[in-house]
Amino acid sequence: MNKYFDFRSDTVTEPTELMRNKMTNALVGDDVYGDDPTVIQLEKEAANCLGKEAALFVPSGTFGNQLALFTHARRGSEVLLGHDCHIMMHEVGAASVIAGVQLRQVTTDNGTMPMKTLESMIRTDDIHFPETGLICMENAHSNGSVVSIANMKQVYTCAQKHHIPVHLDGARLFNAALTLEVDVKEIAAYADSIMFCLSKGLCAPMGSMLVGSKAFIEKARKKRKLMGGGLRQVGIVAAAGLVALQEMPQYLKTDHDNAKYLAEKLSEIDQIEVEDNRLDINMVFCKIKMDLSDSAFVEALYQNGIKINGPENGEYRFVTHYWTPKEAVDKLVRQIKTLI
Repeated sequence: MNKYFDFRSDTVTEPTELMRNKMTNALVGDDVYGDDPTVIQLEKEAANCLGKEAALFVPSGTFGNQLALFTHARRGSEVLLGHDCHIMMHEVGAASVIAGVQLRQVTTDNGTMPMKTLESMIRTDDIHFPETGLICMENAHSNGSVVSIANMKQVYTCAQKHHIPVHLDGARLFNAALTLEVDVKEIAAYADSIMFCLSKGLCAPMGSMLVGSKAFIEKARKKRKLMGGGLRQVGIVAAAGLVALQEMPQYLKTDHDNAKYLAEKLSEIDQIEVEDNRLDINMVFCKIKMDLSDSAFVEALYQNGIKINGPENGEYRFVTHYWTPKEAVDKLVRQIKTLI
């Protein structure tokens, strides 16, 4: 099998050798009955890591986010969230199907919510209006930006004033903490529930965590079953999740450094415009002027051992991760130069 360097996403990471060994020897039980010891350990460590009371293992990030909406918000209520966040843009409209809520978009500055706008969008008690049932934030943002602790605190304070819960899509929470130079607890302090992924840059083969109060997680556990997320001997996968949580955050700095190196090299090419205001984590967004079609460009790189996605809204995204060393970045730059 040919070796490919894969820049499509940090979801493509394969489990490490340590993860595979732990999975092979994992203690398991039936998680729906609550007796899988490895899942119990993972949930306890995830909650402690974020400074919350409890946690719940879920199959994916989208599942965790949608479960949070389903648990927090009543049907027919309104959820305020960023206009370009993952829940809004890339979760298949699930909120309307599962939670039965209305999504109302707040125009953000790369994920940062303007407080005057947010305040003005919180519904008053009027017979014509849905109630504002939840506010969602995303950090790190899937457009490559990180939201400041100050803005998160402002949003949380506003929400508390109006007795509205806050959910954080923290799919790349550990990337955000690295950039902000804080412990993940400091970010989690400004949300009532947090979802973070084990399966992105942390290399687990699947799974995410939903974290919050004990009462919230108890309610979410039953709704997870309703959504088809009640799993059985899932300790085999949770074992990899424990390695992801305990061992893998230390490697994220290399991913960030490689992304910045890639952005620097791409910026030297005249036909490429790098979005240098969104280089906070392990992603590089850019626009490329070339004679090749997008599909031909993607295929040509593939034929040379490199996997990328086609552009979205005119932008290419390259993602670095544990399995993309600096030599992979150099190869990508060389191949792009040759093609354009």
